[in-house]
This record gives sequence, C-alpha cells and structure tokens, in this order.
Amino acid sequence: MSSTPPRVTVLDYGSGNLRSAVRALERAGADVTLSAKRDDAMEADGLVVPGVGAFAACMQGLRSVNGHEIIGRRLAGGRPVLGICVGMQILFERGVEHGVETQGCDEWPGVVERLQAPVVPHMGWNTVDVPVGSALFAGIEDDRFYFVHSYGVRDWALRTTGHTRPPLVTWAEHGGDRFVAAVENGPLVATQFHPEKSGDAGARLLSNWVEGL
Repeated sequence: MSSTPPRVTVLDYGSGNLRSAVRALERAGADVTLSAKRDDAMEADGLVVPGVGAFAACMQGLRSVNGHEIIGRRLAGGRPVLGICVGMQILFERGVEHGVETQGCDEWPGVVERLQAPVVPHMGWNTVDVPVGSALFAGIEDDRFYFVHSYGVRDWALRTTGHTRPPLVTWAEHGGDRFVAAVENGPLVATQFHPEKSGDAGARLLSNWVEGL
C-alpha cells in the first residue's frame, strides 16, 4: 500500500448499518467518506454499497440518489465497488419478495429469492466454500462469517462478460439450501454476510479489499 490511504466512499442512500461499516473500513486502513453525492462516489478509489432490509426498498433508495447509475459508471471504468448484504443482492438482475418482483442493477444475471430452509432467517456464524485463487478471502478461507438474511441467490449462471477472468463465486449452506455468499468479478466484489460484524475474519477481508484498491 502507498503511504496515502485509499479513499473509500460508503454510499449513503438510506439503507445499511452505515456507522459500523465506516468504522470497520477505517480500521482496515481506508480514508472513509459517508456520502450520497455523485462526485464523492465517483472520485473515490473504492465505493461500498451497504444494504439491509427489503430488496425493493433498497432499490428505491438507491435509485433516489442515482446509485444504480453510479455503480454502472464506476464499473465501466474498472473502478472498484463492494456490495454488502442487500447491497450485494441488488447487484443481481431481480429480486422476488412476497410475490413482488423488483428489478435490480442487473450487473449479474440471477434472482434473489427466499431461502428454502427449515428455519429462516439465516442468522449467525457460518463457514463458506471459497474458490481457489480468491484474493478477498486470502488468509481466512476456513473462517466463519456473520449472516443475517432470509433471501439469497441460489443459482449462479453468468453469461460471458468483458472481464478478463471468470468470476470467483463463494458459496455457503443453510438448512440444506446452498446460496451465493460472495462474488469476485473484476472490479465488482460483494458479500452476502456482514464483514463489519464478522470479527477478525471480517476485518481481514476488508483489509484485503482495501489493500487491493
């Protein structure tokens, strides 16, 4: 890392555990700004898109600050974006909750749907199945991470993209149902779990991301 800490903007669109995310990123070595301003989001070295609650509400909040456009423009220029929890889910094509379908950012194909497990929500610590070559999980491949969610992406089927490397998809399982726990796809990275609530493992993951900016 250079002597100047990477500048990270946490996108403030009315969703997410923002303070804990900001603190965790600061501990990871970033110079963090919490903002909904386009310039702050576009000019940062890294953009973090948090999210909690319902898919539809998060998309409404994101669109209110043109966040979907900001994400797209950053990725078109190869600028890093990290989505967390529902901030990961909204990167997919669409979400279905209580029979209502909502369009997402469509950066990845796929549907966010209710987990098919005996007990929902999936809440607590869980292991993940990390693919070989992951930079995000370097040194923490066997650790546990903290999840709180009732919905997820249960099938991964990415069409060919312009990214040079195929995406690295990390999986997890709850109640016999398998779902996407994290994705590394060029500049676009996301986790279904909360790294800011995942203790030392989550801190290391955020440090890995920040160091790569």
